[in-house]
Amino acid sequence: MLPSNDHLSGEGTYLVGSIRGERRKRRQVRVGAADRALTANAGLAAVSELCGRLGVIEALDAAVGPVKQRDRGFGAGELLTGIAAAQLAGEDFLTGLDRQRADAAGQQITPVPGLASTTAAGLARRITPAQWQAVEAGLALVTGRMLSLLPAERAAALADGPVTIDLDTTDVEVYGRKKRGVAWNHQGQRVGRPHVAAWAETEIVLAADLGDGTDDPRATAPGLLRRALACLPAAARAGRVAMRADAGYFAGQLARAAHDAHIAFAIGAKRIAPLWRLLAGIAEDAWHDAIDMDNAQVAVAEYCPDWWPEGTALLIRRVALDPAQVSADPRSRRRRTLHPDQRDMLFPDLARQPAVYAYSFILTNLDVSSPARAAAAEHWYRHRTTVENLFRDSKLGAALRHLPYVD
Repeated sequence: MLPSNDHLSGEGTYLVGSIRGERRKRRQVRVGAADRALTANAGLAAVSELCGRLGVIEALDAAVGPVKQRDRGFGAGELLTGIAAAQLAGEDFLTGLDRQRADAAGQQITPVPGLASTTAAGLARRITPAQWQAVEAGLALVTGRMLSLLPAERAAALADGPVTIDLDTTDVEVYGRKKRGVAWNHQGQRVGRPHVAAWAETEIVLAADLGDGTDDPRATAPGLLRRALACLPAAARAGRVAMRADAGYFAGQLARAAHDAHIAFAIGAKRIAPLWRLLAGIAEDAWHDAIDMDNAQVAVAEYCPDWWPEGTALLIRRVALDPAQVSADPRSRRRRTLHPDQRDMLFPDLARQPAVYAYSFILTNLDVSSPARAAAAEHWYRHRTTVENLFRDSKLGAALRHLPYVD
């Protein structure tokens, strides 16, 4: 007869161990040295396989050239690939290379085994500015090989376009007081400022610069765009290519660089007084619904600033807002998008307005001659957030959290 537990939980209940006929022994936790035959970074096996198939190390070595007199030890390709592999494994300091090196099992599957932090720092100091820029040419070869290895249908879809190049910057905070090449930004953070040109459809960075927290990207944007175009695979460059940039790039030099390269452009415009005055001349029936965006409409106006290519048009988007959505803080981003006549109103006055809109302005040489084409152009430009996802992944999924290798 089975022993009862009626005194614990009621009549007719029994110990599970008694029903099974035996009691399971509680497992004991043992504290000791980790098993060196196991690694927490098994995913590096896929990274090594990919590097081998694309010839990443060889392409970088060929583009950069030798970084030391004797042909022994690690080269530029192994240096950069080794650092990138460590970052993918979650390391965010050069000393992380030593932690990876101590992982005996992981070293068997990493693309560059045996790379120490002191070795990496010494090699990095040998690379000249011209060689750093040549890295882009090496990665361009890798991108071309990637395209050639894709299934024909997928490769054709990418190459035939439209091919989109996104320009954008992001601030990466650093904490070392002696870190070189950084500065204080407007938010009071000590940062470096990566400035990238990315192929949006593949989320591949084609060209990049590193500035400090005060650098204006407009000064170097035309050159960055030309370098990005040079790094596109030939098949992709032969198709339709277009460039997108936000209002931080509102300058005629970038638009002319795109025009001279025979590509389309769409650049955000700052909300300056001439653009607000243009709104008064737009009839209500000139506004048409935007694509995949609630309460949003699009209109087109004639506006071509000095130094901008002929044929530039102004694309305007307005989004109807509930006054409760607008913060009372004059520094809030949404309040800055309101018409100047409404921008300083507090909630009671704003709620009495017949309509409250947030406005965005885009200068483009795309075909916006019909409402459908204007809506399509605005919809395409709105997906410029792809490059922001790239930054987010680099900061959260990789090691671009505090710019460890700026010096």
